[in-house]
Amino acid sequence: MRVTPIRILVIEDEPSIVEFLRVGLTYEGCEVEVAEDGLSGLALARQRDFDLVILDLLLPRLDGFGVCRQLREAGNEVPIIMLTARKEVPDRVKGLDLGADDYLTKPFSFDELLARMRAVLRRRGRAGEPPVLRALDLALQPDTHEAYRDNAPLDLTPLEFALLETFMRYPRRVFTREALLTRVWGYDYAGDANVVDVHVGHLRDKIGDRERRLIRTVYGVGYSFRLDAE
Repeated sequence: MRVTPIRILVIEDEPSIVEFLRVGLTYEGCEVEVAEDGLSGLALARQRDFDLVILDLLLPRLDGFGVCRQLREAGNEVPIIMLTARKEVPDRVKGLDLGADDYLTKPFSFDELLARMRAVLRRRGRAGEPPVLRALDLALQPDTHEAYRDNAPLDLTPLEFALLETFMRYPRRVFTREALLTRVWGYDYAGDANVVDVHVGHLRDKIGDRERRLIRTVYGVGYSFRLDAE
């Protein structure tokens, strides 16, 4: 088991995304440093040891392509996940050809980012998360996006799967609706927070939770996943 936090360098200049990543990754137990332009990020990556770099493509002073290229030319093999608003295939290919390990298009959900991070760290030989999450008769495999109850497959939507994964990873932790919206729907979601209640209701039905009450409503706050009978 890893006893030291994962050290992450975020090179990003959009304040909303910086805060989204800083808060979310710190909540996950990571150590996070932030650089808001390419040259500053490149200097930090050269000066300190990081387990992972989250690198925006469009940056002041030096873009993400330039940062990635210079790190790889200098022999720095730190894992890199690129972030960009561009959806064009040539941009993704260019980033990967320069040595990026993965590519995430904005907007993205926090759980998707975590899944990409786990995959990259495993490929690079870092410690990963357990491949299967279990709670009573529920089993969830994040990498293959499969969930089971009593070994029978569950037909979950992507949002329901992300909610269940969040609850199973952090039993007893209380999540507000706003925290779930940010984590599952993404930092740019601007709709009604009541959508969380609707999807939690559907998830409860699918996992047979109306009587067992694994997903508890914490009135006035949000939801918590609990295995005890209290």
